[in-house]
Amino acid sequence: MNMIDLIKSRRNIKNFKTDQVDETMIKIWLDAAAMAPNHRMTEPWEIYFIGPETRGTLNHKTNFGNAPTLMAVLSKHGASKVETEENAAATACFIQNFNLAAWSEGVGTFWSSIGITEQKRALLNVPDNYDLLGVLAVGYPEMIPDPKPRTPIENKIKYLP
Repeated sequence: MNMIDLIKSRRNIKNFKTDQVDETMIKIWLDAAAMAPNHRMTEPWEIYFIGPETRGTLNHKTNFGNAPTLMAVLSKHGASKVETEENAAATACFIQNFNLAAWSEGVGTFWSSIGITEQKRALLNVPDNYDLLGVLAVGYPEMIPDPKPRTPIENKIKYLP
C-alpha cells in the first residue's frame, strides 16, 4: 500500500482482539517512530509500557477497548516555553509515525488523552518535567470502522498576500 492510501485508511480502533502483538514488532515501530522531526534533535519522547496493575488503576471508561498493549507517551519539557511546545509537537509526530507503522502491519491503535489530570500523571509516575500526551492502545482490530466525514481541505486553505 502506498503512503497516501495508508494514511487515508488508518482508523482509531476502539475494540481489539485479545491476541498479543509481538513486542519485537512494537519496538521496531517505536524505532521507526523515533525518526519523527524534532527541533534540535531533542528526541523528547519517553514510552512507559503499562502493566495490568497500573491499567486497573486508570479506570478508563472503555478499558482502552481491551487492547492487549498499552503505552503512555510522554514529552520532555524544554528549556523554554517554546521548546516545550516544540517537543510536544515532535512527540505528536512520533505518535503518528508509530500509528502508521503499526497500521501498515495490520495492527490498530487508539490514542487516548485519558483526561490528562494530576491523578493520571501520578498513577503513571510522570515526572514533573514531562507532559503526558496520552495512552496508546495497541492491538489487532476487532473491527475497522468506516471513515468519518471530513471537511474538504479546500475549506481549510487560506492564501496570504
